[in-house]
This record gives sequence, C-alpha cells and structure tokens, in this order.
Amino acid sequence: MASFTQVVLYTDSDGKAKFRDEVLPLSEGTPAVALSAILPATGVQLRESPVGFRSPVHCTGTPQWVFILRGEMKIGLADGATRIFKAGEHFYSADVLPEGATFDPAVHGHWSCQVGHEPLATLFVKE
Repeated sequence: MASFTQVVLYTDSDGKAKFRDEVLPLSEGTPAVALSAILPATGVQLRESPVGFRSPVHCTGTPQWVFILRGEMKIGLADGATRIFKAGEHFYSADVLPEGATFDPAVHGHWSCQVGHEPLATLFVKE
C-alpha cells in the first residue's frame, strides 16, 4: 500500500515542542491514483513573510497543515533542534499549549523564520 509521510510538530508529554514523522496510508482511490482518507479542514489562509522575518517563540493555536509555496521556512525548538522546509514541502503543526499550562517560551512552542533571499509564502490549512 502506498503511503505519505508527514512531519509533525507536536507538544510532547513534557510540554516541549518536538518533531516526529508519521506515515499516513494512501488506502483510498485506485491503483493508478492512491489517496488518503479525507482529512478535516475548516479553512485556509495564505501568508507572505518578507526577507528577514522571524517570529517570537509561540505555540500553534489550532492544529494546521503548513505548505511552503515559495522560499524557505526554518522552525526552531527550545531544545535547539531546527528543520528547514523548502517550497513544495509541508509539515503538520500541532504544538499547542498543554491544557492548564501558562506559556513559558523556555519550554513551550517554536519560532519560525524566513531563510534566504526570497520572501516566504505559505499556505495554512486549518483543522
């Protein structure tokens, strides 16, 4: 069976943001066109970030897919881990603040920044 690997940015049981890879089966469709099951979505949002953009540390408010349309996006975590996503790549952002927690940027969330000489264009698909 065909599959699709998604990078997931999530909140671990220690409250810290981490990355993991998850495999989504492509069990629908036909042998010529493998499809996943239909995934939930409530809306889409486009964003353009200028050269030099860097966000403060934050948590994802609502889980969402992030697709890089143009440029490059770097995501950094409190433990020092980083990943760069280029045009055509994506990740699922689900590092929400744990219920009952008070946001602490030394523990929770991630930062993002534009990388390179081209503005960053992203598409958010809200869950």
